[in-house]
Amino acid sequence: MLIKSEFDIQFHLPVPAPMVAILHLHPTLEPLVRAGNELRVEHIDGETKTDIVTSEFRDGFGNRCTRFMMPAGAIRLSGESIVEMEGLPDEVPMKAQQAPVEELPDEVLQYLLPSRYCQVDQFGAIAQDLFGWMAPGWARAAAIRDWVHEKVAFHYLAARPTKTAMDVFSERTGVCRDFQHLAITLSRCQNIPARYVTGYVGDIRRPYSGPGDFSAWYEVFLDGRWVTMDARHNEPRLGRILMATGRDAADVAITTSFGNAILTHFYVESSEVLEDGTRVPPLPVETPMESPERVAVQSLAE
Repeated sequence: MLIKSEFDIQFHLPVPAPMVAILHLHPTLEPLVRAGNELRVEHIDGETKTDIVTSEFRDGFGNRCTRFMMPAGAIRLSGESIVEMEGLPDEVPMKAQQAPVEELPDEVLQYLLPSRYCQVDQFGAIAQDLFGWMAPGWARAAAIRDWVHEKVAFHYLAARPTKTAMDVFSERTGVCRDFQHLAITLSRCQNIPARYVTGYVGDIRRPYSGPGDFSAWYEVFLDGRWVTMDARHNEPRLGRILMATGRDAADVAITTSFGNAILTHFYVESSEVLEDGTRVPPLPVETPMESPERVAVQSLAE
């Protein structure tokens, strides 16, 4: 399966300002990249476009970051990539085990701690009451994901940059990052390491759900590896394209400007394409969708 992802993000700057962007694909995907995966930064003055010099570094989580100085005026960040994926939906490891904290790798321990949007220290009693009675491992991790999906309603107008897991728990509304922050927090309270993930989730072999966007999901550490979870899109999906991981959204912002940068244009799309580049359209809305996880559950029951 070939997945083409592209973005075009534009800002207006009253005065010059530095910026850091995380818009490349995650370094672990580099062997799968067929084309692209470059970030172009331009200053636009009428019909004249001037490339802005950038430099790269890897942050403390291993994400590929780009930094540059933006002059005043119109700035455009754009890029595209084609990645060859296996064409399999998210894994559903129903027998995955949860390791005791004392056996976790050192680098994983940070994903049990409080972070900017995930107030683990405030959720202990709540998480224990809701999930403490369950067997550890996949069943508990999936129950947390399902509970958040059922209790929180998606609403674009409910988004705000200061919204924490406790705000989401109290208000029961939010966007994709809010779903994940609450699920991450509850998971950590149950000693399940959980980290925040950002990337592309297109309508691939699914009905069309609206204009494209960057998406968020999360991963839990079970059976000695990171397993994909998504409290917003609560069913296995095809074609997730990883961009960055961190403790929460504060670690993986697609752009961070150190000054006033006014967003003027935002376009993102991720779609399946054929070898000749032809885009594969989403399924018709009326096409019934059967959740692979539901099928797996039914098979176990039989």
